[in-house]
Amino acid sequence: MSDNWLKTAMLMAAFTALFVVVGGLIGGKGGMLVALLLGGAMNVYAWWNSDSMVLRMYNAQEVDAASAPEFYGLVAELAGRAGMPMPRVFVIHEDQPNAFATGRDPENAAVAATTGIMRMLDYREMRGVMAHELAHVRHRDTLLSTVTATMAGAISSLATFAMFFGGRDEDGRPVNPVAGLLVAILAPVAASLIQMAISRTREFEADRGGAEISGDPLALASALRKIEYYAQGLPMPSAEAHPETAQMMIINPLSGGNSMGDLFRTHPQTEERIARLNEMARGVL
Repeated sequence: MSDNWLKTAMLMAAFTALFVVVGGLIGGKGGMLVALLLGGAMNVYAWWNSDSMVLRMYNAQEVDAASAPEFYGLVAELAGRAGMPMPRVFVIHEDQPNAFATGRDPENAAVAATTGIMRMLDYREMRGVMAHELAHVRHRDTLLSTVTATMAGAISSLATFAMFFGGRDEDGRPVNPVAGLLVAILAPVAASLIQMAISRTREFEADRGGAEISGDPLALASALRKIEYYAQGLPMPSAEAHPETAQMMIINPLSGGNSMGDLFRTHPQTEERIARLNEMARGVL
């Protein structure tokens, strides 16, 4: 837990530094000060509200035992097995199969799944997927993910502003337009690299933790195999997907997680995840 608090603090510091750099490009010293204040405000906002923001991005609908008895009951059973508080439960009306968890801590957590994943997976496989998401909650990965998603989106917006409106150096003179363009391109890339630096390790740990919660590593392995296959052929429409939140999903919602090379992968190779789960089932890990 303490390791994730440290990572969260480091992420906030890194994103704030990016804010300051891009702010300096836009408005010199004054822009740096404004960006520093904006970055601090975004950090506070992300800490308390990023979970709600992410759920709104996907028009997630909260459900309960009356409106979604099987799904809600499944999550309740797993939360009980894990000795965790019951999270809020959401459904996303989207064909692409996916799921994620969000929230700053286990007492303020939410899990969400698409209607596509609920149609595609059987009960046992859904149990494996939601146990994986609850493992993220228990490890407090959700705070890390939601803060990262919020800040990455803000960095991209600020960089786009810099590209279209130009910038000033520290003396207030217009900057080289080529330099401005480079910063506008590289700032979102840097934000993505910060996200990727820790995302893949967290997925392996959530796979392990989820398998322990459900007691069924092969269920998650089977689910991952199906999700990967369908996500490859049915990426979430770009108008509905949010790249900054891709690392929160169980599989990259834009491409199934395999189109951008190892450097920019939001998730480990699905084949490696499945292999590790198979080894858990055999008692090797």
